[in-house]
Amino acid sequence: MKKVLILGAGLVTRPMVRYLLDRGFGVTMATRTVSKAEKVIDGHPDGTAIAWTVDDDKKLKEMIKDHDLTVSLLPANYHVTVARACLDAGKPMLTTSYVSPEMKALDAEAKQKGLIILNEIGVDPGIDHMSAKKVIDDVQKRGGRVAGFKSYCGGLPAPDANDNPYGYKFSWSPRGVLVAATNSALYLKDKKEVNVKGENLFEDFHILTVPSLGDFEAYPNRDSLDYIDIYGLKGIDTMYRGTLRNLGWCVTMQRIVKLGLLDQTPDESLKGKKWSDLWKKLTGGAEASRKGAADHFGLEEDDAIIDRLEWLGIWSDDGLPDTVPAPLDFLSDRMLGLMPYKENERDMLVQHHEFTAEFPDGKKELTTASMIDYGIPGGDSSMARTVSLPAAIGVRMILEGKLNLTGVQVPVIPEIYEPVLKELATLGISLSENTVEI
Repeated sequence: MKKVLILGAGLVTRPMVRYLLDRGFGVTMATRTVSKAEKVIDGHPDGTAIAWTVDDDKKLKEMIKDHDLTVSLLPANYHVTVARACLDAGKPMLTTSYVSPEMKALDAEAKQKGLIILNEIGVDPGIDHMSAKKVIDDVQKRGGRVAGFKSYCGGLPAPDANDNPYGYKFSWSPRGVLVAATNSALYLKDKKEVNVKGENLFEDFHILTVPSLGDFEAYPNRDSLDYIDIYGLKGIDTMYRGTLRNLGWCVTMQRIVKLGLLDQTPDESLKGKKWSDLWKKLTGGAEASRKGAADHFGLEEDDAIIDRLEWLGIWSDDGLPDTVPAPLDFLSDRMLGLMPYKENERDMLVQHHEFTAEFPDGKKELTTASMIDYGIPGGDSSMARTVSLPAAIGVRMILEGKLNLTGVQVPVIPEIYEPVLKELATLGISLSENTVEI
């Protein structure tokens, strides 16, 4: 029996674990909170839950040596440490996270040792790459040029569960969502580079209409230019990767950013304080009220942005949480408490691509590819399924010898994306495509 080590037991792990156990793999889940892993394993005889914390390097190395492949679902800053241990042990590794420069630097050694480190095989990144590359390769095989590519993805509440002022609920790490909101972005628009600083991220948004769903706010996601070479799109005019949120998110997050609530710097003086104390410190003494907020931000008191901030309680007399004393961690805890999915509520994963293609005979095509996937009431969320099932398929392919690649890889080549997309379709996860001449 091939044995898989999964590091972490977060909100997206269950579909992967059950997929692997149901297909005859042994699975060990190593996590700080063993009870979470035990709940996922649910008594399966081939599943094991063990206690482990990220500072225990010795145990990490021992676990990696005892397993055939390691999956890191830890926060992104730990992936390179895990990869380093996997290379030392001569074992392959998989993550659903973006490839960092430090991870990319391990490519030559991984190839020299005949090992694969497969990254970005979740949903965003993951299914977005695979579904996009499928269309791009088809255009190029027909002699065409992709002149424009826009890709959008958002994990959101299903319309029947969309009942809070932010139009958002957490199906994965709230801290991860907020940290991602501090990233700068770079994209190409009509052959011109657009560079967006992290503090201005939510000012650069536009409205996208998704067929059958309606309007969403879209803002840029990291460095889109990295994928020009990865996707084989040299000479493209427009290259944009974006994140989708419900209306009102970006204009409200602009104020949260300007307030300083995404600051990750610990401040011991905030321990034992109230939200109103934090509010006054961040605003330089503004009144802890709707009027104080409206005056501070230069808005009318009845503005919907003020409604959202008041609902969040950021100038209330509630006590600050007993967490790392940093504004971002306070906000993460607050949002998780106010914006969870209730029992039997569904989440929704929206993915939408737009491709403009040009051909030598003068013909032009617009291809759209869209996926609207819903969570299962009382079962797995859409976010969990779409993140962890592509990864689980990747694990199986590696361990069954069906993926004989080495080095630091992402799923943008047919050897990976064709079988993964084919199997995902059997699991009810696929994009519908439509092409028209323009």
